[in-house]
Amino acid sequence: MKLVIATPVLVAADIDDAVAVRAEDASGKFGVLDQHADFLTVLAISVVSWRRRDGREGHCAVRGGVLSVSGGKTVSVAAREAVVSDDMVKLEHEVLDRFRRTGEEEKAARASSTRLYLAAVRRMLAYLRPERAARTLSESTPYGGPAEP
Repeated sequence: MKLVIATPVLVAADIDDAVAVRAEDASGKFGVLDQHADFLTVLAISVVSWRRRDGREGHCAVRGGVLSVSGGKTVSVAAREAVVSDDMVKLEHEVLDRFRRTGEEEKAARASSTRLYLAAVRRMLAYLRPERAARTLSESTPYGGPAEP
């Protein structure tokens, strides 16, 4: 089976002889073997692991992403960030914690941005209320400019 893990800037892993792939989505951990049915899922911040034909294992921490199985022979992962390592302990403790912290910070930033956007929309709606528009038109000249004092 072929396994490709890619980010927008690099191909983190390109494995031609994978016999098993393990990953995690919102429903939990799952495995993919050769001849698996076509499949598409959104990955959680987790570790994608694989075993090669010769028994060696590999691991890659991914910061979310999409995993697809196509033709029963190709597993592709597209992730925001990916860090490959043979040391599972390092990946779990250092990299996943960093990914989770970054995800929480981004979530807080999105919430703050949404609050600012909604406040701006409320201000525009308050300014564009029909009673304000009527008052503004009566105070302006026929050409739409402000009336002279």
